[in-house]
Amino acid sequence: MKSVTFDCSDPLRLAAFWAAALGSNVDEDSTDRRAWVEPAGWGGPTLWFQPVPEPKTAKNRQHFDLRAVGPVEDEVDRLVALGATVTGADGDVVVMADPEGNEFCLES
Repeated sequence: MKSVTFDCSDPLRLAAFWAAALGSNVDEDSTDRRAWVEPAGWGGPTLWFQPVPEPKTAKNRQHFDLRAVGPVEDEVDRLVALGATVTGADGDVVVMADPEGNEFCLES
């Protein structure tokens, strides 16, 4: 797999969130028309962010599952400080959303 693409309203803002969440950086050539984040340590696909005019209106058909390196509560706090929101929980999994409402899960 080469990349995962996000349709969004603000590519740089969303790229900055995911770069910080995943321990990477927004590529220096990113703009408000296209932004991307390469995986830390080259361990996964590049994340692309492109603007679209319409807002997100429904639940994601796919989402990321993240694993907390330390205590889940500490990682939830870190991600919330970056702009995520907690939307629920399902057993040991915390359901969260990025700054544009894209759902993802966090587990230990």
